Amino acid sequence: MIMATAGPAAVVSAAGRLAAAGVAVVDAPVSGGVQRAAAGDLLIMVSGPAGPVERARPMLDALAASAPVVGDHPGDGQRMKLVNQLLCGVHIAAAAEALSFAEALGLRPSQCWQVLREGAAASFVFDDRGARMVAGQFGQVRSAMDIFVKDMSLVSEAADEAGAAAPLTAVARQLFDRGHQLGLGRLDDSAVIEVLRQQRQSR
Repeated sequence: MIMATAGPAAVVSAAGRLAAAGVAVVDAPVSGGVQRAAAGDLLIMVSGPAGPVERARPMLDALAASAPVVGDHPGDGQRMKLVNQLLCGVHIAAAAEALSFAEALGLRPSQCWQVLREGAAASFVFDDRGARMVAGQFGQVRSAMDIFVKDMSLVSEAADEAGAAAPLTAVARQLFDRGHQLGLGRLDDSAVIEVLRQQRQSR
């Protein structure tokens, strides 16, 4: 069972090599982070042959609140995970931009976060990452920025291969890449707000 976000090509390649040795692969990338993992509340996007998936079902159900089968072949789970990562990466970048914008307008980011999480702009990412952005808790790593450096690169590659337009992915990827260049890659991904703060201060 492959639970890492490795991209479709890597998982399809591994599945092909292992099949030659009589080993089946269940593609099962995970979304939810450390906190949800501890609570057994993950989303696992499962793909693979029906028999191996059923054999893995007890473990999947123990780890996940939801473990839907999204395809019959290894690689399908990775494709679904890349859609998930596109949304998460763009949402994190948007939350950072919004709170940095609030600072530039003279608003208190903590108040902005508290008010907006109750309205139409609310999301899990804004609630979760926004809290860490306003608290500056970047050293308490729940999801390192370098994970999104990797994952947004995988999203971009898959979009190029599929001929899909992904302009927001490109912008979010630039922010994460810049964060890595600034030495923030091993901090929590909410530290991407520091990239925007530095850009604002340099103007």
